[in-house]
Amino acid sequence: MTLNMSADATLAYQELALCIDGAFMGPADRDAGQDVMNPATGKTLGRLPHATAADLDRAVHAAERAFADWRRVSPLERSAILRRAAALMRERAESIARNITLDQGKLIAEARSEVASCAEHAEWHAEEGRRIYGRVIPPRNPDVRQLVVREPVGVCAAFTPWNFPLSQATRKISAALGAGCTLVLKGPESSPSAIVALARIFHDAGLPPGCLNIVWGEPGAVAQHLITHPSVRKISFTGSVAVGKQLAALAGAHMKRMTMELGGHSPVLVFDDAEIEQAATFMARFKTRNAGQICIAPSRFFVQEAAYSRFLDAFCKAYGKLKVGDGLATESQMGPLVHHRRVEMMDSLVEDAVARGGQLVCGGQAQAGGGYFYPPTILTGISDDARVMREEPFGPIAPIVPFRTTDEVLRRANALPFGLASYVFTRSIQTATQVSNGLRAGMVNINHVGSSLAETPFGGVRDSGMGSEGGTESFDGYLVTKFISQAFVVPS
Repeated sequence: MTLNMSADATLAYQELALCIDGAFMGPADRDAGQDVMNPATGKTLGRLPHATAADLDRAVHAAERAFADWRRVSPLERSAILRRAAALMRERAESIARNITLDQGKLIAEARSEVASCAEHAEWHAEEGRRIYGRVIPPRNPDVRQLVVREPVGVCAAFTPWNFPLSQATRKISAALGAGCTLVLKGPESSPSAIVALARIFHDAGLPPGCLNIVWGEPGAVAQHLITHPSVRKISFTGSVAVGKQLAALAGAHMKRMTMELGGHSPVLVFDDAEIEQAATFMARFKTRNAGQICIAPSRFFVQEAAYSRFLDAFCKAYGKLKVGDGLATESQMGPLVHHRRVEMMDSLVEDAVARGGQLVCGGQAQAGGGYFYPPTILTGISDDARVMREEPFGPIAPIVPFRTTDEVLRRANALPFGLASYVFTRSIQTATQVSNGLRAGMVNINHVGSSLAETPFGGVRDSGMGSEGGTESFDGYLVTKFISQAFVVPS
């Protein structure tokens, strides 16, 4: 195995810490904590400190105090800090990316791409945050002035996942700070290095103490404490549907605003008039990204009968023999899963599919040796009631099944309660229009993958969540609307 020399394994892993009111506190400062593991080797990388209940209260109070000043800071100054943060991300990209690969597992090239994307998101929010406008409503009475202004909602609590640790945190932080809010963020305990790096970046960019606070701990306890805290006014969560529903119910009980970016089970609709081989190769490459551990990963492949054999053959050639290994190794084409529970889930889904009569084309068994590696896996001959067709696999399993008509495939694609991303391949404008109108999804990609850009909204419908991140819609969840009606004279 050849390690990438620019990501030399002798370099130190990110020092992990809490960040509260501008102060960083490492493992030596807290009794409770947990080890962080490398999913490619199973070895310990570092120790992550957990916050106490008192720490959580201090973090919220710091954010509340900072909000009183930050909300009044000029949008130009807020923009300048976000732009400085973006520049620091680019300066520190190699060390951040390497640490993401160490604790999360993805290929080093993918980690570098994640850092570059985050710099773009910070810059985009820096610019768009300068254009949070209200409006003037023409009055019925000439002696009255009517204004609509948009104001920051207040202290926010954010919860981010392990699969894109830097990306998901950057989206929430940039939107909240750009809108004039402050926040307490609980990142993923299994891949924390990027979050700590981000906290240090904003600290070095000149963000005032208390505007961004980072805490760690047992997820359920931390969420309960932060969401029910009376000073927290907005919740932003990215994660599973099951956990998202629990947090949404808790937030709703306390009348907290929320943005929920939850799971999906993205259908891929390949029509027989598409560029079949190109579509298969393109989707196979996209499926390998982060070993399929992406909420918008293609996970249910529906291929029209006339093109089914061609698509399957091309997909197998592109996907079935990829080199799986350490994300720092130059020959690796796909990295490990994040922990052993994901490997167990892959085994369970495959066993269920085969037990129901499905055929295993390739893969289907965890690799022996150290690390949480699972090979690219293709399943055929399965019915829509197989677990892999109903449950989000969040891994490198690709079920590929045929369909006949457009109406049929729309019914099957929409049969699940999820509605995040979807993919369509066709040369027909009529088919593309019919399917994009018919799919119940927050994002429809036709003949390519066009989601996750800084300037475009990212979000789902139905069980896949509410609200959007990215695009001009990004700030909506962090702003409240205030109507001001002022008479120049008191009516007689």
